[in-house]
Amino acid sequence: MFKRRKHSEEGTAFLIVGLGNPGPEYKLNRHNAGFMVLDELAAKLGESFRKVQNQALVCQARHGEARLILAKPRTYMNLSGQAVGALARFYKVPLERILVVYDDADLPFETLRLRPEGGAAGQKGMRSIIQQLGSQAIPRLRVGIGRPKGRMSTPAHVLQDFSKQEQDDLPFLLGRAVDAILCFVDEGIEAAMNQYNGGEG
Repeated sequence: MFKRRKHSEEGTAFLIVGLGNPGPEYKLNRHNAGFMVLDELAAKLGESFRKVQNQALVCQARHGEARLILAKPRTYMNLSGQAVGALARFYKVPLERILVVYDDADLPFETLRLRPEGGAAGQKGMRSIIQQLGSQAIPRLRVGIGRPKGRMSTPAHVLQDFSKQEQDDLPFLLGRAVDAILCFVDEGIEAAMNQYNGGEG
């Protein structure tokens, strides 16, 4: 009886992780797109980040029968795996129900790209998570932030704030990313890929 009640109260658990750098000076950086998406998701579900657990800001929300654990690691980007690994173990979330959200300068601005697995492709936060979880079979949602213009380096580009025009367009991008996450929870990674991979279509 206890197990059945616990299941009905908690539902199927998903761990949704947004990557970024903690601190107000990074708030509007392109590299903080993962944090921005998680804030938008929490707001849509009527929650906010108040709790600190395992080196992450965490909140829990309900979506249908699913229990969502939303997490924003408070470590810097390249140590994100420390928080994610600890949370995945604590909540006993299998790899296929983890989704990591982060920026990608190789994708045009406003483009989303979901994948069920793969390497880090130079993303230090994702590399840390793969190392901590011991597998590349971790679903991820990459949020396109576009390539740097002119001779600006990619590291400098991602640590700059979104431009004024991009900030005006962010609500659309963040809303679409939230819809993609909820589709992943409801229907699985393949359905979410079919509906949301690519540009605005």
